[in-house]
Amino acid sequence: MSRPKDPGPRIDHDRLGRLLGDPGLVWLVERVRRRLERDEPLTGQVSLAAPTPAERAAAERLLGRAPRAGRSLTVRLDAVDAVLRRSGISPEGLAAAVTALTGPVARLADLREREANAWQDAYAPLTALRPELADWADRLRRDGLVRRLARTPPSAKALLTDTATALRTLPADPAVSLPAFAAGALGDAHALDDGTPLAALVLSGVRALTGFPDGSGAEWRREAWASAGLLRDALSSTVLSLSLRGTAALDWMADTGEPTVLTLRQLTHSPPRTAPRVVYVCENPTVLATAADVHGPTCPPLVCLQGQPSAAALTLLRHLHAQGSLLRYHGDFDWGGLRIAGALLHRVPWRPWRYTAADYRAAAAVTPLAPLLTGAPTAAAWDPELSPALAALGVRIEEEAVLDTLLADLAP
Repeated sequence: MSRPKDPGPRIDHDRLGRLLGDPGLVWLVERVRRRLERDEPLTGQVSLAAPTPAERAAAERLLGRAPRAGRSLTVRLDAVDAVLRRSGISPEGLAAAVTALTGPVARLADLREREANAWQDAYAPLTALRPELADWADRLRRDGLVRRLARTPPSAKALLTDTATALRTLPADPAVSLPAFAAGALGDAHALDDGTPLAALVLSGVRALTGFPDGSGAEWRREAWASAGLLRDALSSTVLSLSLRGTAALDWMADTGEPTVLTLRQLTHSPPRTAPRVVYVCENPTVLATAADVHGPTCPPLVCLQGQPSAAALTLLRHLHAQGSLLRYHGDFDWGGLRIAGALLHRVPWRPWRYTAADYRAAAAVTPLAPLLTGAPTAAAWDPELSPALAALGVRIEEEAVLDTLLADLAP
């Protein structure tokens, strides 16, 4: 028979408890434990400012002599280690004694490694997202937003799992109410209510997906959700039009030459029954309003986005495109304008309406007081030369600056 393995030198727990377990040495044991957690050597000295008489007495019993005189209490760890080994209380020294007295010591390096691994696993749901969200997912890993919202890796993983689930099915086409989408995708109609961590993350992903610009406030959030086809309601999302026909109301407004405000509800329930061959699309209401003033009922069909394309605008333009209309788009010649145009092109096909590099250079040449270009550059998929042209000239040309040219195109 083989002999049982020698357990090695044993600690005398009774004596250890009476000596190092003295309440007057709690401070010393805590200092030693912190060093063990940090993998620091148990050498040199530790000091305690303003010790009590009980703490001085405990140190004297431990060392077998009075500590150095002075206001503070100083103990050499090497000396404590030697006492424990020589006395047989802890043959393996101070580290073994403190571990026996207070329990296993978790190394901070190990804890940090386990936490880092847990956070890495928490972000795993983001790897299943579509490629166009890769940069956004990388920013989430770096900027600390998820840690602020979730605090712990398990909570973060659950939050990011729901985020990925929601984003995988966006943009919604056709548009759907936000509560109905949340109920279907996440099992809770209130999961994407304002103020929830999930809503913050999903809305951040929506903006990365659609190119919706920075902003704040309830109106901004409503339109940001709508850019992905998620509607807070069917009445607040609207689009401006002029000279569109195909319903009784549209026909009457077209005959009067007045602009029409169409709600998403109208477009969902009663879209235009006819589609013109060409529909012009602009970014700013001034273009549409002036076209109504100048051309009235003779103006060709014109749709105005009023900035970022709303759910109503996308619904209308998709319908017209599906019915055979050619969409011709013009926007501001600046980085924001290019982003709006790109977001629209991502959702609905269109061709430029005086919205190319050549048009920009021509407009800049006759606009000597044009404001300087600001913001982050972006590409123009419909004309790869447009973005470099903006960067080279460095000025903004708003639609109002080329209004006469646009109105001439709209002349009957």
